[in-house]
Amino acid sequence: MTVQDPRADQTIELTVRQPAPGVTVLAVSGEVDMVSAPTLRDALVNGLGDGGTFVVDMTGVTFLGSAGLAVLVEAARVAQQHEAALKVVAKARAVTRPLEATGLGEVLSLHQTVEEALA
Repeated sequence: MTVQDPRADQTIELTVRQPAPGVTVLAVSGEVDMVSAPTLRDALVNGLGDGGTFVVDMTGVTFLGSAGLAVLVEAARVAQQHEAALKVVAKARAVTRPLEATGLGEVLSLHQTVEEALA
């Protein structure tokens, strides 16, 4: 699924795969801002409703704004309600810096790779 920002050439791309039963990996690439965050929110909330393990692979994210951070906070709450395991893969400074600056790095289950998150 690709969403185009009508105001600019900003695009977020979401790719979902299920490598095993009860495991979903959502790969996110592009900029997560106030325009694209609702699309990410929908994918996360809908996916977490199934329970199991949900990995958000943010290695392709080039910008993570406050709206994206708010989506991750909400996703963590939804995961807890549905007894799902939410894991976030992030290694680029564009993602890790906002997570660290807000303290979310301490709240979320952060991993360097998808393989590590699934181990």
